[in-house]
Amino acid sequence: MLTHHATNTAPSNAQVVTKAVLRAADQLEIPNTILARVLGVSEPTVSRMRKHGLTLSTSDKSFELAILFIRLYRSLDAIVGGDPNVARAWLRNVNTALDNSKPLDKVQTITGLMHVIDYLDSRRAVL
Repeated sequence: MLTHHATNTAPSNAQVVTKAVLRAADQLEIPNTILARVLGVSEPTVSRMRKHGLTLSTSDKSFELAILFIRLYRSLDAIVGGDPNVARAWLRNVNTALDNSKPLDKVQTITGLMHVIDYLDSRRAVL
């Protein structure tokens, strides 16, 4: 369940994760339609997250998917040395290691998201 928070106290885990996933999507220039598919929510829900402070519920699958997307973003950011242009290009170009698919297409399914994360993790841990 999604919730709306408007308090002046320390941010909750749900607020932090929601804000982080939106910032990651912004940095990677991921449109709402694609972010909605990644998170398993509707596009209007993503819009409400952006405009009205709607937060992902910690008990929902969308919260877990948001954490995975943030993990993908952090791994990719580390690999490209913090260059958002390189990260954006990597997501949008065909990758032979990912079944000749664009990573941005793959991450729209749970299996594909996990595959891309596993690939990025393996690239970060090169011995």
